[in-house]
Amino acid sequence: MSNETIADGKYVELTYKVIDQKSGGVLTQIEYPLGYVHGTNEILAPSVMVELEGKSAGEVIQVPIDCNQLYGPRDESLVITDRIENVPEEYRTVGTSILMENDKGQTKTFLVTRVDRRTVTIDGNNPLCGREVIFRLEILLVRDATEEEIQHGGKVEEGPDLEGVTQVPIH
Repeated sequence: MSNETIADGKYVELTYKVIDQKSGGVLTQIEYPLGYVHGTNEILAPSVMVELEGKSAGEVIQVPIDCNQLYGPRDESLVITDRIENVPEEYRTVGTSILMENDKGQTKTFLVTRVDRRTVTIDGNNPLCGREVIFRLEILLVRDATEEEIQHGGKVEEGPDLEGVTQVPIH
């Protein structure tokens, strides 16, 4: 394990969980490592990025976050319940995202939060809105970023090697 620490220009890989402070339940977590170049792209909340500075691979940190500061307070006017027959079939599953547009052409994502026999409820608030959470981050790798990674702001994935593959026309 290297002793390199997170600073601007370092390539970092980490995983994280977002834990609700009240219930202790995991609200979200990433299974595959997230790779980024520190100081090049802000992939997480600024308060989390600051806490990562100076940390090394193998460390686990916990950062408390009041989501009201990130997303503002809940806006109950963004919670809409309608009769199920007024809602298209494809929007009748909890967890479905719906991109909606207002009369000014502005778009907002709503999430289906409740479905029963008679109604469907959608919510335009951020799911973390109104919560106090803990970001639990496990740092897996810290190293100097390559020029290419700095330009892209993260890991540069290689495409598949298609040399020698013949394309078959589809009729």
